[in-house]
Amino acid sequence: MYLVVVYDIRERRVARVLKLLRRYLHWVQNSVFEGEITEGKKKEMTAALKKIIKEEEDSVLIYSFSSENAFVKTVLGVEKGAPEHFI
Repeated sequence: MYLVVVYDIRERRVARVLKLLRRYLHWVQNSVFEGEITEGKKKEMTAALKKIIKEEEDSVLIYSFSSENAFVKTVLGVEKGAPEHFI
């Protein structure tokens, strides 16, 4: 499956969330990650996020798609954090 994760976290927890999400997905913009992930890894990531965030203060949105081809992404301006492809 393909995920897009968007978050708005209190400053004192941002570094921990950033570090966690980098283990599972690609950073594409401030507070935005995306990438291919298994159902098991998604559950693992979600459980770890729940341990870090405070649900009464923070917000994490997780959009799930069947594949990267299941949606259209339009980028206006610079595409930050685009995965680099090496030949």
